[in-house]
Amino acid sequence: MLSFFWLRCLLKMVKGSIVPEDILSFCCDGLQGSTSCSREPGEREEAPGAMGGRSPTEVQMSQLVLPCHTNHRGELSAGQLLKWIDTAACLSAERHAGCPCVTASMDDIYFEHTISVGQVVNIKAKVNRAFNSSMEVGIQVSYEDLCSGKHCSICKAYATFVAQGPPGTKVKLKPLAPQTEEEKIEHSIAAERRRMRLVHKDTLKDLLTRSPRNTELETRDGSVVVPAEKTRVESVELVLPPHANHQGNTFGGQIMAWMENVATIAASRLCHAHPTLRAIEMFHFRGPSQVGDRLVLKAIVNNAFKNSMEVGVCAEAYDQEMSVSRRHINSAFMTFVVLDEEGRPRTLPMVVPQPGDGERRYREASARKKIRLDRKYVVSCKQNEVPLSVPWDQSNKVYLSYNNVSALKTLVAKANWALAREKEKVRIYTLEEDKFLSFRIEMSVCIAAGQAFSLLSDLRRRHEWDRHYASAELVQQVDEDDAIYHVLSQTLSHENKPQDFVILASRRKPCDKGDPYVVAFRSVTLPTHPACPSFTRGETLCSGFCVWPEGEETSKVAYYNQATPGYLAYVTTNVAGLSSDFCATFEACERFLLKNKDNLIARLRDL
Repeated sequence: MLSFFWLRCLLKMVKGSIVPEDILSFCCDGLQGSTSCSREPGEREEAPGAMGGRSPTEVQMSQLVLPCHTNHRGELSAGQLLKWIDTAACLSAERHAGCPCVTASMDDIYFEHTISVGQVVNIKAKVNRAFNSSMEVGIQVSYEDLCSGKHCSICKAYATFVAQGPPGTKVKLKPLAPQTEEEKIEHSIAAERRRMRLVHKDTLKDLLTRSPRNTELETRDGSVVVPAEKTRVESVELVLPPHANHQGNTFGGQIMAWMENVATIAASRLCHAHPTLRAIEMFHFRGPSQVGDRLVLKAIVNNAFKNSMEVGVCAEAYDQEMSVSRRHINSAFMTFVVLDEEGRPRTLPMVVPQPGDGERRYREASARKKIRLDRKYVVSCKQNEVPLSVPWDQSNKVYLSYNNVSALKTLVAKANWALAREKEKVRIYTLEEDKFLSFRIEMSVCIAAGQAFSLLSDLRRRHEWDRHYASAELVQQVDEDDAIYHVLSQTLSHENKPQDFVILASRRKPCDKGDPYVVAFRSVTLPTHPACPSFTRGETLCSGFCVWPEGEETSKVAYYNQATPGYLAYVTTNVAGLSSDFCATFEACERFLLKNKDNLIARLRDL
């Protein structure tokens, strides 16, 4: 592995306007092994940087865990924790909006540890981004042991809140101005998370369509078999004033706590033990309920795997006169485990689903488990431990696309970029961080941002300006925004063979004013395109383009890439030569954009 002594030496050479020969050279987005990172409603009173440098929307809550907050094991109940999370997030949302806010959804939550009596729960919530009338609030939960001083992370959560103005009016929220590097990253990625929420329902439908129609039950030797119907739970709650928020609606945290309670009962009926909640897949509030409503809460075990089970739970409401049918208020899927005395997951009984809807829920639960495992693979992917290319799977396409774009947006939002070289209009920046040396090359071009975005999105035309590209074949047009390409490189590897790549290209148009157009690249693995002996299979984890409008006919085009230690070792063997390959390649890119913009305008006009 390349030591940072040599890396710093390399940086000094670059900053001295000396560029080693063939440094990265775009290299097919990693073709040398590059990888990855009384106020009016809607008004804010506080100025940025107020509250001692903290975000003006930040809310901190500390709660001492008492016996009344716990379950039979003396551990904080998940329902109580959800109440506290929702309260802190709501306070943060209302601090920004300046008016009442209601919970619209709560994203997936994964609980890493349990919390015991006497420990302190610390919750920090702040608004990551405001859209039109909704906003995303990020929540971090940790516990503190007052005796030992130990701190430990419990979970992260993202909640969406909607501002509520006077009846018949819609609140227009003011944009949020992020200040720190962390806030800028969360602000940028919030647009991606919002996109995932909006397609959440379609993703579930797609899962069901692609799941096998014939349900095949899992077989485990000696396992007890339990009909799913025996785990069904139905409970009713009367919404009283203590259950309501300051607007008279049922408190979202209270609904989530009731849902967690019936889900726990359903899980207990399967295993005849006390289960532990490990994960929740998105609470989605479909409508409000008020004091006096009856909430009917239903839960059933959808599927039981070897060491975990999924419980589906929903909440429906009706008023005291039952003048209308029940209203669907909320639904979620919760994953439980049963721990033995040493804290290890026990083997669970098998579930036999009822025909019809039971079989559908059984298949959906299996598909969701697969997605969870795929997500875990992507998140935990580390260098020198697993391949950087993640397996492409149609059922997990939304998350893979999200991860692709988010990695690039995270790199873009990083601070401490240093100008290494400037030649005419082309500027080269570097960023030294952990094991990576990141590069950013940018220039202003006389072309509209949307036109540059369209031309740079199609990798099949990359060879027209990047000499390191031999060809790029479109393997699969996943959807309007994502495509998979098989790329052949002109550049030889250390094995003296040309390189090839299978790359997922994800495009994004701006979500709001000030956002760039984004084209992100990362390697994926496709069974139809395995590694070939004639080529060296390359990998890239984080690279791509961002295009910012500067005027109607001008834009700033920037290219980003991270170089791994493996590639940096290659760089140090080529420090003898001097080259301005970066500048030459980007200048060729500018000529390509200017040459083709008129043809693009004509094509768009014809459409």
